[in-house]
Amino acid sequence: MSGHSKFANIKHKKEKNDAKKGKIFTVIGREIVMAVKAGGADPNNNSKLRDVIAKAKANNMPNDTIERGIKKAAGADSADNYEHATYEGYGPNGVAIIVETLTDNKNRTASNVRNAFTKGYGSIGTQGCVSFMFDQKGQIIIDKEECEMDADDLMMTALDAGAEDFSEEEDSYEVLTAPDDFSAVREALEQAGVPMLEAQVAMVPQTYVELTDEKDIKNLQRTLDLLDEDDDVTDVWTNWDE
Repeated sequence: MSGHSKFANIKHKKEKNDAKKGKIFTVIGREIVMAVKAGGADPNNNSKLRDVIAKAKANNMPNDTIERGIKKAAGADSADNYEHATYEGYGPNGVAIIVETLTDNKNRTASNVRNAFTKGYGSIGTQGCVSFMFDQKGQIIIDKEECEMDADDLMMTALDAGAEDFSEEEDSYEVLTAPDDFSAVREALEQAGVPMLEAQVAMVPQTYVELTDEKDIKNLQRTLDLLDEDDDVTDVWTNWDE
């Protein structure tokens, strides 16, 4: 992982999210529903809900909006019923793409995702066709400018809490964990007052693909932009080395 800074990409994603608060709040609202229905409305007894709340706060979602979402999801009359669906495929030059969605209408979502691949001259593949090229990891990105803790202290805090790896890049720190250890590590950093730019279970590429043809780059960006605009899409992972 060291030597491959994700911060520029994360920051780019963050800026797009800032311009589309409506979408990110919609996505987080659905994740709150899923977390509450799976483990209850008390974050003290529901680590998944704690993780979603942390994600909501990182995206500046107001506390009262978070609380309303939890109460609504916990209500007996809550009709919200979402399902996870994952799609895999290829962009130009064999770039691997994984699309994670949370939807109340799989037919609509499948059609929209397929359309995004088609318009970027990519192709949808079968389940598992590209996911073997990624490792599922808890990934925490910390902006150096926002973090007052010394790098060595930060590393020890993360490793003591159960992190697998810590790397320092030019403008950021990256903490990687096993998926099962993600919540504990994130909470330890939160308690230590560490501000997190991103904290989620991510699909981390094992290797990266470079695109040199401007047409290929334009086509891939077309697919990614269409996916980004779709409210059903929660995450998109690629092995494109931007």
